[in-house]
Amino acid sequence: MQNFRTVADIRIERGGAGKIDAHIVGLCANKTVFIVTDAGVYGLGLLDAALQALQDAGYSTEVFDQVVADPPETIVLAGAKLAREVGAGLILGFGGGSPMDTAKVIALLAGSDQALSTMYGVNMATGPRLPLMLVPTTAGTGSEVTNVAILTTGKTEKQGIVANALYADRVLLDAQLTTGLPKLTTAATGIDAMVHAIEAYTSLPQKNPISDALALAALTKLKDSIEQVCADGNDIEARENMLIGAMLAGQAFSNAPCAAIHALAYPLGGCFHVPHGLSNALVMSGVMDYNLPKADGLYGEIAEHLKLGGTGVNLIDHMQRIKDSVGVPQTLRSVDIPETAIAMMADDAMTKTRLLINNPREMTLAATVKIYEDIAG
Repeated sequence: MQNFRTVADIRIERGGAGKIDAHIVGLCANKTVFIVTDAGVYGLGLLDAALQALQDAGYSTEVFDQVVADPPETIVLAGAKLAREVGAGLILGFGGGSPMDTAKVIALLAGSDQALSTMYGVNMATGPRLPLMLVPTTAGTGSEVTNVAILTTGKTEKQGIVANALYADRVLLDAQLTTGLPKLTTAATGIDAMVHAIEAYTSLPQKNPISDALALAALTKLKDSIEQVCADGNDIEARENMLIGAMLAGQAFSNAPCAAIHALAYPLGGCFHVPHGLSNALVMSGVMDYNLPKADGLYGEIAEHLKLGGTGVNLIDHMQRIKDSVGVPQTLRSVDIPETAIAMMADDAMTKTRLLINNPREMTLAATVKIYEDIAG
């Protein structure tokens, strides 16, 4: 049996964050909104219009801006504790993937008695949760429409919570929030979204016709926009296409999960705090080359859809050309990861069985080591 789930209410409006009071109607009965974000988003003023709109409409707001990249359990637990103390009626995740993932788990923790330690894995988190709305400020993670949250456990280990209770009640895509993104962030998060779509299309156990269609639609939007927004960050139409593309990719991989690119990327983030999108960009080409003997047909279908020519090599070459064009770092050395860390990272990557089982070619420790060695720099 194949099935497909996603967020029931997705809204697209340029400038919509400044009318957030209209977009949360019906979600917050007690008019107390708990906003989960990070210091960067808050400090840049991206929340200002939304806060003003909520206050003008008579809502009480509490801003929790302690989220960091690869959010640790301590921050998530602190946010949940504060949400309960203020009597939150709605959790509003506002930011990139880390704030949105954190908001999802806070909504669960504040809405139920389930311990965080029991939520990790697939369908282990059962809810109930508080009402949840998500507003992305980057075009990459697709977290706003997925049932996944990734947290850092212990010092470096990253674990995922995958459960339908994590699907938000409502999502708002406001392209104006993304116009100030730096070029590197725009590039890395855009490549991240393209990886989501490619891995969903080749995710053999749960690949399905709906996720396939969404993945191809996402790649069409992203392919035609990523270089444009890197060249002109104020191109609002291209920015909106990136947001929509990232959302479509999120819907695809939420149903046909990611694979070895993500598995090999996680140690870069968990151990060395390399941003997630950049981690994916670093290992993407090596993993795709490794997958080619088994994935050539599927990669070729994507390439044909994108009018690149119908072989897997065409797709791999195109993704490499995008990396070159947008200027993302391409070696471990360029992100301060020493070659001596390769063995440790490879061992860590091989523990990501939740992801590795979806890969079109079985990933081995030796292959993982070689992929890292080839980008050592």
